[in-house]
Amino acid sequence: MQRDDGGGGGGGGGAGGGTLCAGAAGPPRPRPPGRPPRTRMVRIKVISLGDVGVGKSCIIKRYCEGKFVARYIPTIGVDFGVKPVRVNLWDMAGAPEYFEVRNEFYRDTQGALLVFDATSRQSFESLAGWLDEAAANGAPPGMAVVVAATKCDAAAGPRRVGEREARDWAAERGFGYFEVSAQTGASVAALFASLFAQVLASTANVPVDAVARAAEAAADAAAGGGDGGGCGGDDTIRGGEP
Repeated sequence: MQRDDGGGGGGGGGAGGGTLCAGAAGPPRPRPPGRPPRTRMVRIKVISLGDVGVGKSCIIKRYCEGKFVARYIPTIGVDFGVKPVRVNLWDMAGAPEYFEVRNEFYRDTQGALLVFDATSRQSFESLAGWLDEAAANGAPPGMAVVVAATKCDAAAGPRRVGEREARDWAAERGFGYFEVSAQTGASVAALFASLFAQVLASTANVPVDAVARAAEAAADAAAGGGDGGGCGGDDTIRGGEP
């Protein structure tokens, strides 16, 4: 997996020292032997949703090679084998005061991570409200959604939401469900692989199984590093929540 830090390589090739005449372009150059034909780049937009403090930024940070995560994650380049893909991953601030900023980003979203903290009952009960906010501000009805329960390792404290209850809630709505830990990395790769597979299957005519296998392999490689625990600080427009 590679990170595209902006400035997309617009290639085009500069002109030499001659004069460019309209209509004088000539026939297209043949493709060099052995070079595969260009494939169309697929771009997808994914957002994270959930209360402040549930750990959205931590699991994104864990996935994205352990680097510091701002509210907007630069475009991530993932080679899925079946199609070249660029994932624009927006880490949405969860605090209520940022609603006016958040509501600008729901339109054209193709997938969402819906995140709650397994040690916080309130964060679980807020999930329906996050879906309502997204729908009211232009998120497509068919948007792919995967639910993530964070802080599921024993060190995070006593659970306030049982796995069966949360899994049933997700299943009733047709959402995938994962129990993850940014501290240990448990299931983080599989979470992103599942979401990307659903988005690509619905938008790029790519078989879910093929994308899921390749995406999980890429995610596993990226998730191997990363600092484990202790994400801290307040959820602000500059940095995500712990």
